[in-house]
Amino acid sequence: MSAVTIRNLSEETHRALKLRAARHGRSTEAEMRAILDEAVRPKDRVRLGSAMAERSRRIGLTNEDVEALEEARARQPAEPMRFG
Repeated sequence: MSAVTIRNLSEETHRALKLRAARHGRSTEAEMRAILDEAVRPKDRVRLGSAMAERSRRIGLTNEDVEALEEARARQPAEPMRFG
């Protein structure tokens, strides 16, 4: 796991973090992790798999279509490119 150091955090902000952590019943460090997770990975973010499934539904792709594509694709690994 990665570690992050935050420098020059004001005393007011640190105190507010400690209070917020106490309200949520966790450590200040756990509270900061939760805040960062929520900020960079919001619950309403679009997930790739969900977006692809939705697009497939919109264009009318069925499970049978996917199965046909899987049957049609080559079963052996591709030959690597040769240079020279």
